[in-house]
Amino acid sequence: MAMTKIYIVYYSTWGHVATLAEEIKKGADSVDGVEATIWQAAETLPLEVLGKMSAAPKKEHPVISGKQLVDADGILFGFPARFGMMAAQMKALFDSTGGLWSQQALAGKPAGFFFALGTQGGGQEETALTAVSQLTHHGMMFVPVGYTFGAKMFDMDEIMCCSPYGSGTFAGADGRSRKPSEAELQMAEHQGKYFATIAKKLKMGAASV
Repeated sequence: MAMTKIYIVYYSTWGHVATLAEEIKKGADSVDGVEATIWQAAETLPLEVLGKMSAAPKKEHPVISGKQLVDADGILFGFPARFGMMAAQMKALFDSTGGLWSQQALAGKPAGFFFALGTQGGGQEETALTAVSQLTHHGMMFVPVGYTFGAKMFDMDEIMCCSPYGSGTFAGADGRSRKPSEAELQMAEHQGKYFATIAKKLKMGAASV
């Protein structure tokens, strides 16, 4: 059977979401028959503005276009939260998919989210809920990670951005002072493995129909 292609598509300002994307890929790649690829959304801010923000240098992951999303069997989208919504750069990617929407070319594909937030009240669940509207209009299937990460989801001994909606990390109120914790990285890897397993099952099921 053909490989199940998982696309990990992210936008990252200070590198936190990019770090999570790489951990997610580790998890997805651990599933036999799965091929995971990391992509990034195009930057929309001028270099001058990014410099003033002390933004992190971009990773070498290729920039994806909206039409390339069709090639994936499942997609995980990662982005910083902006007042309870996805960052504008990721929204711009979705906004470019009008042609795919008109053809329902993404309908039936599983999709999920991962995040970076500045504070504990930064809206990790609200951001997921507002982002789901993008999937809904495309007819995509939202695959949350739920509580499949196990006991770590209930650990109160440390601050963790671990949500049933998707893995994540807190970056600090300034967007960059805190780095992903070991637990957050572990959940990202778990989400990659869990999501890839679901996407593979869906592809195998479709092939048998």
